[in-house]
Amino acid sequence: MAASKAANIPVNVAIVTLDAHMAAAAERAEVRLRQTMPGLRLNVHSTTDWGDEAAKARAQADVSSADFVISNMMFMEDHINSVRPWMEARRDDCDAMVGTLSAGEIVKLTRLGAFDMSQPASGAVSLLRRLAGRKKGDKQPSGGARQMKMLRTLPRMLRFIPGKAQDVRAYFMAMQYMLAGSDENLENLVRFLIQRYASGPREVLREVAQAAEPIVYPDVGLYAPALPNRVTDDLSVYRASRPKSAVPKTGSVGVLVMRSYLLADNRAHYDGVIAALEAQGLDVVTAYASGLDARPAVERYFMVDGKASVDAVVSLTGFSLVGGPAYNDAKAAEETLAALDVPYITAFASEFQSMEEWSTSDQGLTPVETTIMVAVPEMDGATHPTLFGGRKAGDITRSLSAHEERVTMLASRVAKLVRLRRTSRAERRIAMVIYDFPPNTGGLGSAAHLSVFQSLYNTLSGLKAEGYTVDLPADYHELQKLILEGNSERLGTAANVVHSVNVDDHVRREPHLREIEAQWGPAPGRHQSDGSRIHVLGAYFGNVFVGVQPSFGYEGDPMRLLFEKGFAPTHAFAAFYSYLKKD
Repeated sequence: MAASKAANIPVNVAIVTLDAHMAAAAERAEVRLRQTMPGLRLNVHSTTDWGDEAAKARAQADVSSADFVISNMMFMEDHINSVRPWMEARRDDCDAMVGTLSAGEIVKLTRLGAFDMSQPASGAVSLLRRLAGRKKGDKQPSGGARQMKMLRTLPRMLRFIPGKAQDVRAYFMAMQYMLAGSDENLENLVRFLIQRYASGPREVLREVAQAAEPIVYPDVGLYAPALPNRVTDDLSVYRASRPKSAVPKTGSVGVLVMRSYLLADNRAHYDGVIAALEAQGLDVVTAYASGLDARPAVERYFMVDGKASVDAVVSLTGFSLVGGPAYNDAKAAEETLAALDVPYITAFASEFQSMEEWSTSDQGLTPVETTIMVAVPEMDGATHPTLFGGRKAGDITRSLSAHEERVTMLASRVAKLVRLRRTSRAERRIAMVIYDFPPNTGGLGSAAHLSVFQSLYNTLSGLKAEGYTVDLPADYHELQKLILEGNSERLGTAANVVHSVNVDDHVRREPHLREIEAQWGPAPGRHQSDGSRIHVLGAYFGNVFVGVQPSFGYEGDPMRLLFEKGFAPTHAFAAFYSYLKKD
């Protein structure tokens, strides 16, 4: 009888989130929900789509008519300013409203039965603070593992407290479902809210909703496609599930991923990076930590007895090591990375725009992407920020995929860093570059209020003391003379010529020759050239090469240098960096 009554009852559930990857999991959950509640609609609105006003308007219309409103990962001011008025207008008319993992302005709009988070803390909420060991005004703790433990413990304790505490318990249950946002948990979150809070004509749905408890996945664990549920917290089980590659292992790399993507089965972009790293002969350990604090994963799977067990760490999360879009704890990250003491690379997939939009844009990354995914991780100490994938234009599932060319480039860089780390200091070769700007004015190696050559000499001295192979001149005056004079007078150049690139070699190995010749004429061009060769300026000091970067070619027209969209380097400029890379 209940099933037949439920057949014609419409119920609208709206989720507004920064996590665009949740869309595919929600779509699969909706299919199962409609088997018992045919009138149900579950719509995910990603704030990353709101560059399109139509998408934003759809979100507003859906929230304004939703019976259940769930907001998640709402931290950005523009998103909060848009969503908050919609939620405030709908709050008293919907059956329930839940704000999770979001800024305080959004979380305070939570209303579940008698639990109204906009009201002053009292009763059960005060009890929660005492149970959590927090006092009013305390800052949110950054320890992700502690927060997750508390999140699972509190509902068990609150089960035995009558009254309003049961609605407080419902809020923490909702958070558990959302944090482990697999298809099953999203389905049961909706069932849970309907079972407890459906009202009016929808009250008949309570009987058929029948929510299961949240499925618990390891808070800190390892990812491999062959694993049951794709995750485990047992390193030996993880190792046994990994394919036995015939490629000899040249080193190891720890890869950090987001648990929410794994549980939502949106992981093709991760798989692409892992495969590319393994193709480089690297042993890959892929780990995650729940929430936005990756330190537990680093400490458990990338370190042994306080020292690194991997040669490099690559974060594919798009966030800082400790924190997310709302904050970061650079000091905590610095302490962990200092103890780890291996290269730390940050790479990210874009959800704020499609790969097609990125590839055709003059801007490249959006300001939000540049801030969250490049600038903030660099405060931790991350290097080599690299876009490695994203979503395809028009894909309504919002699934992410790897960009083959950029994934290959990322893996190659990581492999080189690993090889470098495994090379003794005495064998390492280093290039240092000084500038000649403005050119032809006698300012080579000069800089405002800086002693370039004395600083260079001090750096070389430090390298030699640390075991690098450096032939150190008597003093910085001798260093300057060797770089600026040498054979320069005989060859008519601004500094010593250390190498000359034959024009045929330049033409053969320069991949962008056509663009350069369109701008600067046939190779070898007029800059630093004798008509048949391109000169590379600088000098060697043991395994250290100090090079003089060629001019840009546009120095006489600084506005063109700044704004020329079709700017191509000179033949000399391209040959210089090709020499550094290949020779």
